[in-house]
Amino acid sequence: MTNDQQRPRIYLAGPEVFFPNALEQGAEKKRLCAEHGFEGVYPLDNVIEGAQHLAPQELARRISHANERMIRSCDLLIANCTPFRSVSMDVGTAFEIGFMQALGRPVFGYSNTCADYAARVREVAAAVSHVWDAQSNAADIEDFGLAENLMIAVAITDASGAFVTEEVAPERMLSDLAGFRRCLERASELMATRA
Repeated sequence: MTNDQQRPRIYLAGPEVFFPNALEQGAEKKRLCAEHGFEGVYPLDNVIEGAQHLAPQELARRISHANERMIRSCDLLIANCTPFRSVSMDVGTAFEIGFMQALGRPVFGYSNTCADYAARVREVAAAVSHVWDAQSNAADIEDFGLAENLMIAVAITDASGAFVTEEVAPERMLSDLAGFRRCLERASELMATRA
């Protein structure tokens, strides 16, 4: 473990921080972590002193640095890689995956859709090609049968983790936690082999 506490710490990456019920979603994930013997660390656990008096760019910088410190304090990361506001995952979550993978620590990811990345891009491209620029319309679509862009999918699987997919109802696409639970089970198995 990277800290002096008994329970391994998991950084909980994902777009949940933007939800109307962001604190409740984080609390539920932290509760599930505790049930599996982990301490969940949620980005909104950060407290930025004097945030209301900071310029937006300075607040953004402090949030970014605080999240990086939190990631460094954790033993592993579980990321919600479900498509968010596009055909792909939240870009901030993608950064956090790369950051943890660069630290050489386990990364787990889940997506609440079983449609692979290429299928999602093709579906959206067919629907919105008239608003995309000519170069985007002519560009190749990465097609490796992976759940997400290869840099994300490979980073997760190479970091001793697993990328799991679940097919859930559209109204629960981002908030369903079945994939998260599967990641917790795999994280428990991994940590047991390292004990």
